[in-house]
Amino acid sequence: MNSPEPTTYDAYAALRVPQYRDYLIGSSLALFGRQAVLAAVTWQVYDWTRSAAALGLVGAVNVLPLLALSLPAGALADRHDRRHLIAAGTAVLVLANGLLALLSAAAESLPTWAPLGWGNAALRAVAGWFELSGDPAQLRFDQPALPLMFLLLLGHATVRILVWPARASITPLLVPTPALGNAITWNSSSFEIATIAGPALGGLLIAAGGTTAVYLLGTVTELLFLVAIARVRYFHPPPPVPGRRSWRDMLAGAEFIWKRKVILGASSLDLFAVLLGGATALLPVFAAQILEVGPVGFGWLRAAPSIGAIGMACWLAHRPPLARPGRALLWSVAGFGFATILFGWSRSLWLSLLALALTGALDNVSVVVRQSLVQLLTPDALRGRVTAVNQIFIGSSNEIGALRAGLMSAAVGPVAAVVWGGLGTVLVAAAVARTVPQLRSLPPLHTLRP
Repeated sequence: MNSPEPTTYDAYAALRVPQYRDYLIGSSLALFGRQAVLAAVTWQVYDWTRSAAALGLVGAVNVLPLLALSLPAGALADRHDRRHLIAAGTAVLVLANGLLALLSAAAESLPTWAPLGWGNAALRAVAGWFELSGDPAQLRFDQPALPLMFLLLLGHATVRILVWPARASITPLLVPTPALGNAITWNSSSFEIATIAGPALGGLLIAAGGTTAVYLLGTVTELLFLVAIARVRYFHPPPPVPGRRSWRDMLAGAEFIWKRKVILGASSLDLFAVLLGGATALLPVFAAQILEVGPVGFGWLRAAPSIGAIGMACWLAHRPPLARPGRALLWSVAGFGFATILFGWSRSLWLSLLALALTGALDNVSVVVRQSLVQLLTPDALRGRVTAVNQIFIGSSNEIGALRAGLMSAAVGPVAAVVWGGLGTVLVAAAVARTVPQLRSLPPLHTLRP
């Protein structure tokens, strides 16, 4: 029987728990640095190549570890101490960001070693095959540091993927169960704050001193997270996971999602909507060629979706749980598509910022509902593996979407790539609303239990 909706609502319930508060602060600092680093990487790759297809290749480098390692990472999160996994991955990211800083500082003085030349030739060949709108011979793949940049990006993505199920499934262990929904909302808020401040500061640092300063910032924030995770203690420890290690055991998360059509529908909606409608990968092109606003403008364009998202997240955190979360999810995804179309048509910086802010606000509704469904309906013994499968949905939509945007932009131009993608998002929302009727009748989130 569903419990009645509470008459009072504590918007700060999760923040009153010390172990969760310590983790949230450290995680937010790390996310802040990571967003700045990822923004700097996209700017630097485009600055070195002037190729939209190269931005698509950045998405491909991020998605390969996602597809290959998410399921093993989920099994690791369920069978090992999640704090230790997070600490080990964070230590590796400290090293990776330091190497990015060294590479950026020494890029212009690197000798033209034969392997680096071969790497640039391979990247030029792949990008040239997709760069249908221009002359492949004019592509600028002559920076010796570029192949090393892609290798470091691959390592960076690999570590993030291996650690992500542990990070995403640790929250239920840090707070009382009644405060879990509130903690998920604050997780979303902290992510969006980091996504606002990270790219914006990244753009300012690029304009003032170059990308090296951004990578050093990322190194420091990862170190601070390492200190914070050492202080974290569980509110209640995870139960042991029964059974032997096997492929069936590793695929238990996928089996669980397949049987829970509400989670499957919400995750599928996010997968196809963001894959089609995401325009983030093309922001360097819009900043440099269409809106002509430079690196500082690029930083604000990159941050604009999160400005809208943090406003929505704060509003959601200060009100009772959504009464009709499924309908809110469907309408927010459709609105995300229309806002993406508006951004593609815009030639005004302020209108573009408004459109991107709307995409962030509407996407945040989707994030909160989807993450709440995964965490509230999943037993803790399966959370790592279910989170890993959900990570494949989320990450592949973002990274394959970046690849789709970059390659489509190279073929038909950035404006058409964004507008047609937004239209596809609207059609996906309509299709899921029709094929998964359980979403339309979903009860309030606070009534859901595993």
